[in-house]
Amino acid sequence: VPLGKGAKRAMAILAAMVLLLATGLVPPAVAALLAACALVLSRTVSVTQAYHSISWTTVVLIAGMIPLSTAFIETGTADLVAGWLLALIGDSGPHVALLALVVLTVVLGQLISNTATVLIVAPIAVSIAATLGLSVQPFMMALTVAGAASFLTPIATPANLMVFEPGGYRFGDYWKLGLPLAVLFIVVAVLYVPLIWRF
Repeated sequence: VPLGKGAKRAMAILAAMVLLLATGLVPPAVAALLAACALVLSRTVSVTQAYHSISWTTVVLIAGMIPLSTAFIETGTADLVAGWLLALIGDSGPHVALLALVVLTVVLGQLISNTATVLIVAPIAVSIAATLGLSVQPFMMALTVAGAASFLTPIATPANLMVFEPGGYRFGDYWKLGLPLAVLFIVVAVLYVPLIWRF
């Protein structure tokens, strides 16, 4: 909403949403939906503007990846990929297995939505942990960190995709700050996460 007509209403609605999120009175999704409805009902944003602002590509992509994640588990594909990954790294230990999983997540996360990436790789992480006889917690937490390291392309996260055109960004702009951040996230996922959630 530009700083003009309706800007004060928009700021008030935004403040109310942040207050709901901070206090935890309602789930985050409910707070966001209430704020979106308030924007439309207060005529700050028209129904047409609200409809066009939704990233339908992202919605369809994530919706399609949820059954794909289920299929990975049901068909045994997760176990198969986990077996290939473990055969590749050999008996190098849990940290190397974690590094391989994190790098796979970061690479996939640059090509498809980070949410979809986590849905795909999570069953593989569970299978690797079970095969090695280790706790699944460090693998899942590292996957969470690695899934958030989608900084290198505009298609990596919904936020990157939504600001790509309005912000006038180019594809290569995301690498400048994204690469050091991705490396930092990998280091945190592989070295710091297992200190908190033990193997």
